[in-house]
Amino acid sequence: MQSEVNQEENLNRIITVPNLLSFFRLCLIPVIIWSYCVKKNPLLAGEILLLSGLTDLADGYIARRFHRISNLGKILDPVADKLTQAAMLICLFTRFPHMLLLIVIMAGKELYMVVSGCLVIRKTGKVHGADWHGKIVTFLLYGTAAVHIIWFQITPMVSDLLIGLCAIMMVISVALYIIQNTRTLKGETV
Repeated sequence: MQSEVNQEENLNRIITVPNLLSFFRLCLIPVIIWSYCVKKNPLLAGEILLLSGLTDLADGYIARRFHRISNLGKILDPVADKLTQAAMLICLFTRFPHMLLLIVIMAGKELYMVVSGCLVIRKTGKVHGADWHGKIVTFLLYGTAAVHIIWFQITPMVSDLLIGLCAIMMVISVALYIIQNTRTLKGETV
């Protein structure tokens, strides 16, 4: 009983180190955009993006290791991820027009995730975190951005290959989320 009470208290916490790190990542987004688009310094933008990625890893590790997973964190962490990814893709779109494909897929995926996620929370009362395929998409998006930032004169073939790989994995991920959320909404065990 005591364990369940502690677990419930943790889920309802607002101010935790992982949540503060997620908030910090949100604050880095305008700095990334300013560095890339205004200062025209892709390397600085890449360094800030790396800092953002490291804080993302740290908040996940701290939340799991020290039992600081919270409902707010389950929402704030992916929001920080998605907004950082969107900002990064929009910045890169200014130089690489094919990034538009990823922006469009991401917008559709996230719209679906918000609507279906709210329905799942309403039905189950639980906030679900990202699955393995969502984490792979995040890794591929950050990797693709890093390559485009570091390799300033990336060849169109390599650029298109990386964008295509991300697009395929994003479509697979949304398909798996659709299957999972449909089963949950039908009351099937997932």
